Amino acid sequence: MVENHIFFEVPTPIGCRIQMTISSWEFIITVKHPVMRGCEEDVENTLREPDEIRRSRSDPNVYLFYRAKRLGRWICVVARRLNEEGFVITTYPTDNIKEGERIWSK
Repeated sequence: MVENHIFFEVPTPIGCRIQMTISSWEFIITVKHPVMRGCEEDVENTLREPDEIRRSRSDPNVYLFYRAKRLGRWICVVARRLNEEGFVITTYPTDNIKEGERIWSK
């Protein structure tokens, strides 16, 4: 099935590679956050060169990658890390950075 194929895979500053499948991307841009349609490059850049990475308060294997889009707005990519690999759970634009342990910043 082509929809489970890798759409992109990106190295991150915390030593893991994060994947996005075609089906996950389609679900995000049609159901969860349609505003992200056409923002594939922003998502990849957020994972590759984030301004900040925080660990989720509710799950220690989930990380929130943030990259400034413009003044007061960020792209957030939420990913689950499993050893040296991981996958995107969701991505969305936001006007604030969530609480949680900051584990990396520029």
